[in-house]
Amino acid sequence: MMTPVERLFAVLDETARILQEELQCTYLEAVAETGENLFHGDVLQDEVSELNAKRLKKQYRELGLEQFQNEHIRKAFQLAVLKGMRQHVQPNHQMTPDAVSVFLAYLVRQFTRPHLALTILDPAVGTANLLTAVLNGLGGRQAKSYGVDVDDLLVKLAYVNANLQQHPVQLFNQDSLRPLFVEPADVVVCDLPVGYYPDDANASRFVLKAKEGRSYAHHLLIEQSLRYTKDGGYLFFLIPNTLFSSPQAEQLNEFLKETAIVQGLLQLPLSIFKHEQAAKSIFILQKKGPMAKAPKQVLLAELPRFSNKTAMQAMMAKIDAWIAGEKGR
Repeated sequence: MMTPVERLFAVLDETARILQEELQCTYLEAVAETGENLFHGDVLQDEVSELNAKRLKKQYRELGLEQFQNEHIRKAFQLAVLKGMRQHVQPNHQMTPDAVSVFLAYLVRQFTRPHLALTILDPAVGTANLLTAVLNGLGGRQAKSYGVDVDDLLVKLAYVNANLQQHPVQLFNQDSLRPLFVEPADVVVCDLPVGYYPDDANASRFVLKAKEGRSYAHHLLIEQSLRYTKDGGYLFFLIPNTLFSSPQAEQLNEFLKETAIVQGLLQLPLSIFKHEQAAKSIFILQKKGPMAKAPKQVLLAELPRFSNKTAMQAMMAKIDAWIAGEKGR
C-alpha cells in the first residue's frame, strides 16, 4: 500500500516525465507545468499530443487532489522538486531539509501564540517549501504571506506549490535586496542564501555593506528583513554556523545590538548535513520595539537528531517551558 505522499509523488513524477518529453524542457520545468495542470484539472499546454493529453487528464482526475492534506501535497511536491534539482543543479537551487522546515513551523507557532492573524515574509522563498510548511503549522490561524526570489523558475514552482496547498501567497520575482512592495511582517522566515552580493552599488544602501571588498548577501538579507519587520516582530533565520566567526562578524554584531534582541540560537544536528562546514543553526531574533523585551536568558541548545523522537520531545518540552516563562514575565 502506497502512502498518500508516495501516491501523489508517483503521479507528479510520471506526468512530469511525459511533459518533459512533449515540451522538450527540463524535469524541473515539467514539474511546474504538471503542478499547474493538476491544480486546474486540465492540460494547459497546446503542444501536448492528443493521446498524451488524454493520459494526463485521466491521471489528474483519478488522483483526486481534494482528498490530500496540505502536508501530503507539500512533501510530494518537494520530492519531485528534489529529483529535478539533482538533475539540474544550480548553487541557488537548494531546499531546506524537511525536518528543519517542520521544526521551524513549530517554533513560529509557539513564539506567535498570542497572534490571531499573522503577516509572514520569506525574502528568499525558493520553491516555498519552508514558507508553506510554516503556513501549514499555524493551526488554522489566518496568515497573509509574501515570498520574494530572483530566480524565475523557483518563483513559478513556489506559485504552483502554494496554489496546490490553497495558500494565497503573494510572490515577487526580484532581487530581494532591492526595495520590496510588501507590508511590514509579524514574522520573517528565511533559509539565508550564503555568499557575496555582486551589486556593490546597491549594497552601499545598507549599514552592513562591507568596509572593503564585496558585501555578504546573507548579512544584507538580515538587515533587509529587519527593515520589513514590524516593531516587536520575530525573525527566524537558518544561518551558517560560521556566521559569527566570519571576517565581517563584528560589524553584524554591532548592528544587531542596535536593532534587535537575540531570543535564541539552536544548533541543528550535524547528521543532516553532508559536510560539517555546511552545518547550520536556527537564529531567532525579535525586532526592537516598545513591547519587545530581552529574555532573562537566551534560548541556547544543540538539537538532537530529528529521528530521535524521545530526545526531540524532551527538547520541545524545554523550549515550550522557556517560551511560557518568557511570555509570563
